[in-house]
Amino acid sequence: MLQAIEQASQAFNLGEVPVGVVIVNRATRTVLTRAYNKVETTLNPTFHAEIIAINKACSLLSCKYLHGYDIYVSLEPCTMCAAALSHVRIDRIFFGAYDEKFGAIENGVRLFYNTTVYYKPEIYGGIMELQSKELLQKFFSNLRVKNETKCIM
Repeated sequence: MLQAIEQASQAFNLGEVPVGVVIVNRATRTVLTRAYNKVETTLNPTFHAEIIAINKACSLLSCKYLHGYDIYVSLEPCTMCAAALSHVRIDRIFFGAYDEKFGAIENGVRLFYNTTVYYKPEIYGGIMELQSKELLQKFFSNLRVKNETKCIM
């Protein structure tokens, strides 16, 4: 999870919402790929860290499924990302901070509690939650100050 938070810090430094991801081979514990949000950089609202990491992983493995792999993500995945993780059949999802607003695993739609979801990975939340939460709070606090300054000028 520490590596996912390090990826989130890179996103933070680029003005992106600080979410980071690491996909790890479950058997060997080796990192396959890392990613962070690139929504602002690419001006593409689908370029969430999870989607970027999934694309990289599938490309590296030349496979559309990620059986035998785990994902570590600094923030509870949104609906789009949770659905993508189900589609690629990732083994386990480990996430840091809970996202009461846009999260889709333990909050919001609670995707994997839905009986119509075909594939349900193991889920573990709240890992290094405080570190993830602090980075997000700092980012949004800075953003609010920046936006308030814009209005004054």
